[in-house]
Amino acid sequence: MSISKGDKLPITTLIQLGADGPEAVDLANKTAGRKIVIFAVPGAYTGVCTTAHVPSFVRNADQFAAKGVDEIICISVNDPFVMGAWGEATGATAAGITMLGDAESTFTKAMGMDFTAPPAGLINRSKRYAMVVEDGTITVLHEEENPGQCNVSAGEALLEAI
Repeated sequence: MSISKGDKLPITTLIQLGADGPEAVDLANKTAGRKIVIFAVPGAYTGVCTTAHVPSFVRNADQFAAKGVDEIICISVNDPFVMGAWGEATGATAAGITMLGDAESTFTKAMGMDFTAPPAGLINRSKRYAMVVEDGTITVLHEEENPGQCNVSAGEALLEAI
């Protein structure tokens, strides 16, 4: 069952690449009392994720901040080293976007947003979606029907919804 608008985020720990290596990030603590945008992608360095999804949030980071968003987070079922390198390569890190790895797909599965596509080499990956989370509760949720598309989950579409 997929999570929906009005639900609390699942209690989970994700991983980011810090100055001294991998660091645990408690998502409940990170979202407490804050307005956060979270977007999830099937995989770092994959086509649409790299050419459309991440850039849509990079180019709209200032507009999200103007609407009271405290932080933009990108989540993918990848390790923190890949997420760190991908953030640098796409300009997401420079734009202030936090790149978090869900290496074991724990968060993704708890959200009910996992899928597997063996022909593409994507096992236990995340569907493509974007959401606004206020104090740990989902207030806006946009899920793509197809993980190869980036329309309703793009930065512009989510910005319009808030």
